[in-house]
Amino acid sequence: MVKKNQSDRLTDQQKDAQGVVGIFSDEAKLHDMTVGQISHLVVKRLENEYPRLAFRHRDSIRKEEINEALRKVDPELGQTLFVANSSIIPDGEIVEVKDDEGNWRVVLVTEAKHQGKDIENIRKGKLVGKNNDQDLMAAGNAIERAHKNISEIANLMLSEAYFPYVLFLEGSNFLTENVLIERPDGRVVTLEYNSGMLNRLDRLTAANYGMPINTNLCKNRFVKHKDKVIMLQAASIYTQGNGERWSAGQMLNVMLDISRTSLQMLGCELFEQLTANGR
Repeated sequence: MVKKNQSDRLTDQQKDAQGVVGIFSDEAKLHDMTVGQISHLVVKRLENEYPRLAFRHRDSIRKEEINEALRKVDPELGQTLFVANSSIIPDGEIVEVKDDEGNWRVVLVTEAKHQGKDIENIRKGKLVGKNNDQDLMAAGNAIERAHKNISEIANLMLSEAYFPYVLFLEGSNFLTENVLIERPDGRVVTLEYNSGMLNRLDRLTAANYGMPINTNLCKNRFVKHKDKVIMLQAASIYTQGNGERWSAGQMLNVMLDISRTSLQMLGCELFEQLTANGR
C-alpha cells in the first residue's frame, strides 16, 4: 500500500473532529487537575482523532536545543549559552507530533498561573496589609516570569508559521469585569477590574501584541509595515474574567482547539511542500 502523506491524513481525520469538544471522561471533570495532567488527556484525545500520527510529551526543553533551532534559521543566532544543562519547564509540558520526515514538531505548550487571592481572603473575612486592616492586597509581579518561557518557545519555533503557546490565568489580578464579594459579616467589597493596584493583565498582553484575550491566536500573523513584512508569534492568553478558577474541562477544550490548529498548520505546510516538489 502506498504511504499516505501527512497532509492527506490530517485532512481526512479533521473531517471526523467535532471542533472544541466537551468532557470525555469523569477524570476530566475534576477541578483540581494540574494543567500537566490535562495535557495527557489532550494527547489521548488526539491519538483517538488522528490514529496514524504519533504524539509524545516532554516536560522540558533544553536551551541547547533552542539555540540549535535558532542556528538553523540563521548561523548568527543561538550562539550564547552559559549553563550547559539549562532548560525551560512549562507547567503543562510540551506536546509534539512526528512529521513525515521523522522530526518531532511542537503542537501545544501550556502554562497556568494564579495570582491574587483577594476573592478567597474576602470570603473568609481575612484582612490583609501591613496592619491587617485592608480588604485588598496590592498585586505582585511574579506573573511577569511567564514572559521568559514564552520568549524561549518563540525562539524554538521561529521557523514555524504557528505558535501554540497557551497561558491560563486565574485570580483577582486578572479580572476583566467588576466583581462583588460578600464578607462573612455581610459587607460587600467591590473588586474593580481596571484598578492599577489589582490588575496585571496589561503586563502580559505584550506577549500577544495587544490582541484579544480568550482567543485562539495559534496561527502567526504576518503584518506589513512600509516595505517590510513582520511575523508575529502571539501567545493565546485565557483568563477567568471574574476571578474564579478554571475547570479541567474548560482548559481541556481550549488546549484541544490550539492543538488542532497546530496540526492544521502543519498539514498545510506539508501540502505546500509536496506541491512545490511536484509530488
